[in-house]
Amino acid sequence: MGSGRVVGIVLVIVGVVVAVLAGALLFSGVSSGSLTVSGAILGFALAFLVLVAPLIGFGVFMLVKSGEEAADRAHAARQRRLLDIVRSRGQVDIADLAVEMQMNRDELRAMIHELVGLQVFSGYINWDKGTLYSAEASHLRELKKCENCGGEIELKGKGVLECRFCGTEYFVS
Repeated sequence: MGSGRVVGIVLVIVGVVVAVLAGALLFSGVSSGSLTVSGAILGFALAFLVLVAPLIGFGVFMLVKSGEEAADRAHAARQRRLLDIVRSRGQVDIADLAVEMQMNRDELRAMIHELVGLQVFSGYINWDKGTLYSAEASHLRELKKCENCGGEIELKGKGVLECRFCGTEYFVS
């Protein structure tokens, strides 16, 4: 559990405790006759606005923010895992990779394109054969013909080349 999550939980608990204590204190003042009902309502409203709302609000903010950060860390860990698998094996069957990563083909494709956009992955993929290859970027930059069919390679997007005949995509970082 991250420190932001712990701080968020503590702030929410402190906010609730302050609200309960303020309510109990004001209720005891009304029941003893030393405080009017309208004074107690005003006192509770002020306590809520000045103490309780900021504590609970900031606590909820910290909880939400820590959840987003945890999701980002989990996504980055999946990206590192995918990179490690492809780099260590050199050539990976896409179906096997999807099962190992517990992703569908579209999610896998999107993650590969993210890694290319981040310029941390070089390689090529043949979607028809279902194979992903890791390659040295210098080799891919010098590539003029498709390694799969010998066809012409065209620039498809930032860091992405594609064979116009067989659809093999090459990723250059």
